[in-house]
Amino acid sequence: MNPQHEALRKFGYQINFAVENFSNHGLAANQFSNILIGGLGGSGIGGRIVKTLFMDEFPLPVEVIADYTLPAYVNEKTLVILGSYSGNTEETLAMFDEVKKRGSQMLVLTSGGKLGNLVKENNLKSYFIEPGVQPRMALGYSLSYLVLIFAELIGKDAREEMKKVSSLFDNCDPYQQDAEEVFEAIKSKVNSKYVVLSDAQFEAVATRFAQQVQENAKHECFTHVLPEHNHNVIESYYGTLDTVFFFLNSNSNPRVGSRFEFLNGLLEVENHKVIEMGVEQFNFASVYQTIHRLDWLSLLVADHRRVDSLNVPNIASLKEFLENV
Repeated sequence: MNPQHEALRKFGYQINFAVENFSNHGLAANQFSNILIGGLGGSGIGGRIVKTLFMDEFPLPVEVIADYTLPAYVNEKTLVILGSYSGNTEETLAMFDEVKKRGSQMLVLTSGGKLGNLVKENNLKSYFIEPGVQPRMALGYSLSYLVLIFAELIGKDAREEMKKVSSLFDNCDPYQQDAEEVFEAIKSKVNSKYVVLSDAQFEAVATRFAQQVQENAKHECFTHVLPEHNHNVIESYYGTLDTVFFFLNSNSNPRVGSRFEFLNGLLEVENHKVIEMGVEQFNFASVYQTIHRLDWLSLLVADHRRVDSLNVPNIASLKEFLENV
């Protein structure tokens, strides 16, 4: 079996692993003034997703940083959650050093590496992620840990709900089949540019899909968020565009839903390919399910394009270059 397919089929296992290995951190949101999540690529996207999952009930500002440096406001009243699958991401290690200087409390998600050693040296609370796959294929671990961390911060225990989410992936075949149906619909334009339009609730999921297409399928994919998209980008939609459009709509706001409806009609005039992937209710289950379907789709595009979805030579070359400058 393709190792990427095999890793994706362990999505439910990863969620359950996080549930079974989660231990309470003993912290409450009212102890802090804000939350900062630091991480990049496959190790950082979980922070963006959990921020949207809790956007309607979390009482503090939450910021996700993918850089070497931290905002000036980070201090001893900030809870910082750092994630690096390998434990060797240089930007995350730089953030770690800065967090120590600022005196912020820290939680860490990693499989080991230099970050894992720093956790032990500083006696920090950490959550272990199993090694052995590409970081982008380990989202089930990191996102689920973050859901459980955030739930505890607001006095909730999400373990039972997350066990139910995990059980949704006991059989991955329906998700792969759904992805195959979408792939057949875009097959004739598989090498066109991909543009993902989402509402605010699905912004992070759209970013995740773009990242998966970029890394797995070695293909261009871009994202825009409604309603902001309608105030600028829409003015580039004249004539026939060599683009496949994906609509991710959480159906959380009827006015945004009307905007999707208008866009669909606008794009269909020129027979553009539009794939609509809305959900009836925005919750943990629907977000995980949408991510999983789109992950499969990225692999199907990669397989059709006959590219190596496992390895990332350009990223590896960049890391080698940076080691020598």
